Amino acid sequence: MSLILITGAMTAGFVAIHIFIGCLAFLQKRPRSRWLSFAGGVSVAWVFLHVLPEIALHRGEFADSLEVTPLFAETVVYGLALFGLTVFYGLERMVRTSHDANRAAGLAARMGKSVLFLHLALFGLLNLLVAYLLNHRESDDNLWSLASYFLAISLHLLVLDFDARQDHPEAYDRYGRWVLVALTVFGWVLGLQVVLPDVFIGCLFAFLAGAIILSVLKEELPEDGNSAFLPFLAGTSLFAFLALVEKHLA
Repeated sequence: MSLILITGAMTAGFVAIHIFIGCLAFLQKRPRSRWLSFAGGVSVAWVFLHVLPEIALHRGEFADSLEVTPLFAETVVYGLALFGLTVFYGLERMVRTSHDANRAAGLAARMGKSVLFLHLALFGLLNLLVAYLLNHRESDDNLWSLASYFLAISLHLLVLDFDARQDHPEAYDRYGRWVLVALTVFGWVLGLQVVLPDVFIGCLFAFLAGAIILSVLKEELPEDGNSAFLPFLAGTSLFAFLALVEKHLA
């Protein structure tokens, strides 16, 4: 019951990010806020120092569950990470292409409605997934693991919500954020009711890892150079330190 309360409070934290992202004036700075670069650094460090090592550590379990060799199982899992990266790269290209088409037609640089709905659907599914995984992580029920997951995902959602609102502020404020809130809460409730096999949990983490890598690098390597290396480095360094502490205490 105490763990349910903790993950419920963390879900409320995710929800608060969706609702109040437009009120965080310090993120609106130009050039791009250093806090967003810091958040991106934490997110990508979490993927490389926590998720991917855990997946590699349990490749034998994946192999047994899939009834394949450990090498093939590892290829499948990392392939899912690549798939997550590819899906969200494709979505990003659709958004940019839609922006360019509207700009060429003399309209505001906003994505078309069909792309907007697809963007919202995939972003919503991602939120459902991260809320579900609050109750089913790739490692045991370790509070350090849960805390690092919450920290990394919260900062990642901060970046994603900010950029989604920048792309289409009217739609995000009017209904986009409420769709994300509903799917986040649904994902948490689903996690309480539905328990997937460990191999599927690992696969979900792999897909999530690929999506995070793409979205972070996309924002930290913009064409106009409006990113900050030192805050990004600070984020990665901080999470690296926390990861070492977690491994030492585990």
